[in-house]
This record gives sequence, structure tokens and C-alpha cells, in this order.
Amino acid sequence: MQNAHEALDRGRCRLGRQLDALGWGPVETPFRRVLAEAGVTLRGYSGERAGPAVLLVPAPIKRAWLWDLAPRASVVRRCLEGGLAVYLVYWERPGERECGFGLADYADRLLVDCLDAIRAETGQASVFVAGHSTGGICAALFAALHPERVRGLVLLGTPLHFGCDVGLFGPMVARAPHARTVTAGLGNVPGSLLNALCLLASPATFGWSRWLDAMNSLADPEALRTHLLVERWTLDEMPLAQRFFEDLVELLYREDRFMRGTLGIGGKPVTPAGVAAPLLSVVDRRCAIAPPAAILPFHRAVSSTDTGILWYEGDVGVSLQHVGMLVGKNAHRRLWPEIIVWVRAHAAYSDAPTSPWRPSPRLR
Repeated sequence: MQNAHEALDRGRCRLGRQLDALGWGPVETPFRRVLAEAGVTLRGYSGERAGPAVLLVPAPIKRAWLWDLAPRASVVRRCLEGGLAVYLVYWERPGERECGFGLADYADRLLVDCLDAIRAETGQASVFVAGHSTGGICAALFAALHPERVRGLVLLGTPLHFGCDVGLFGPMVARAPHARTVTAGLGNVPGSLLNALCLLASPATFGWSRWLDAMNSLADPEALRTHLLVERWTLDEMPLAQRFFEDLVELLYREDRFMRGTLGIGGKPVTPAGVAAPLLSVVDRRCAIAPPAAILPFHRAVSSTDTGILWYEGDVGVSLQHVGMLVGKNAHRRLWPEIIVWVRAHAAYSDAPTSPWRPSPRLR
């Protein structure tokens, strides 16, 4: 089974490169490599270096260029335009050496190394951290482990409370055998296998709704191009490190240890109460992957007294609505200007406490 899935991954990546050659690949912002080590490359971008630094943390599934898809659908470019010093965690394909990388690596050690590299370049010991989906999980765990390194935390479509009746994957995990049953003989979990599990969990979310979005995009060339670029992104398969997959499924999705206060990483307890930084979450009421029930309990459990919610209403032309808050037209017109204002206001507040930040009426 492993060889079949790996062959399928290679075939999908090859198709992606063919689409790139035809002009259907990402149009990425010029970057420099700030750090490169096993498992991760840190990308830095030209801009206002004196501005507050923000570290973007993608999910370690597929490639991070979803955050920099095209000039009009690029979180990297929006943040640069907002005067931020932008850094993007670019998770690298795990090999046999990285098979044992788990939460202790993706949510702690590798992010510490990234922040150390940012501090060496900017002098900023603490930064704003923004994560999406599983990347947001890593960002939240890091903020709980290292509150002194996080100036503010922005979570986008990030589930943090789990259970058999919460979200899309909760019921599936509750019925499934232990994650090691899946990884036995596989090592790292191929992307095509993850795709199959997602489609099994919800054929609507990961199947026919994408076709419906394509049809709804036909009247808008910009929306259609974004849709096709996201579809191209889905071909950029990358396996998930075996240990990380097992930690996610068992410690978080099955046992909900973070919210229960029983999670430990590197011998240290990790609880929501450890999150002391200002917190802003982007939530989609309709999202089955990260519904409000998987997010709002975390907001009530953190020790931070400065929390806010931005509600995302969706987009046409994003293929998967779960990634719409990164690439959608409405997201870039409404959400990201608000997020950047939030970051800059909190940066000014932390630099000058006598000028308290007042939330926008859009924050609820």
C-alpha cells in the first residue's frame, strides 16, 4: 500500500509541475532563506524590517505557498503592504530521518529555531505568530509553551477542542483503531492517503463542493483563476511525519489532551492557560473542519484577557472553503486589513502601554 500511495503522490506532483509549465503555478513573492535545517526552511521577505515581525505557520500538509498564491491572493503580500516584517515557515518533505518528528518538533523545537533566526535578523525577541488549521494548532501549542516569545497569536480555522461529537474528523477518529495501525509499515503517511481519509470523512467538503465552487466561479475570471491555483496546490503532495500523525490523532483528536490540561511536550505541561498573549481567531460558522465548537472553548480557557473573533463569511473561487480565509477575495478585502490593523495596534500598545488599543466594531 505504501508504494502505491507514494507512486500516486509522485504522479500528482508531476502533474502539478506540468501545470506550472503551462502557467498555472503560484506567483510567489521574492524571498530569502533565513534558516534551513531538517524539516523546515524559514523564508524572509523584503519589506519594512523595522515593522513588527510576524511568523506565518502553515499546516505541515502540502506546501506553504498557499500563503503566497498570487499577487491578489497572497497573505505574504498583504502583510508586507501593511508594513510588517514577514517570515514564512516552509515545512520540508519529511524523510526517514524525520519519521520520528512529532509535536515536540513541529510545535516547539523547529519554531524556536525559527524565532531565534528572526531575533538574529531583527532584534525582536518576541513576534506575532499566525497559523492556519494544523499550523494553527502548532502555533497555539507554541504560544502556551513559550509565552515570552509570542507578542500576539492569530489563529485561522484552527480546531483546538476535539471529541467524538466535534468537527468533521471527531466521529471518524472515535471509530478508528489506534493511529499506529495506520502507520504500521508505512512510516511517514503519504499525502494521497490523507486525501482519501479526508474524502471518506466528508465527500461533500472534499469532493463535490469543489466542483460546485468551480461552476460558481465561471462568471468571474479572477475567482476562477484562484480556484484553479488552489486545485494546483492540492497536487503538491507531501507526506506527514509518522510521529506527528500519531500525536495529532491520539493525543489531540482522540484524547483532547490540550483542552483537558493533560498534554505534555518535552516534559513540560501544555495547557490553554499558558496562552497569555493577545489572541485573535478567524472562525467560519459553516466550516465542518474547524467549527465554532472546536475553537470557542479554547478562547474561554486561555489566560489572556485580550481576545477577539473575526467571523469569515466565505468566498467563491477558493475550491476548499477551509482555505478561503487565506486566498479568497472577501478574505483579502475584509479580513486581512482587519488582522493587520490588529497586529499593528497591539505592537504599538506593547511598545507604548499608555496608548490602549480599542477594538474595531467588526471584532466580536
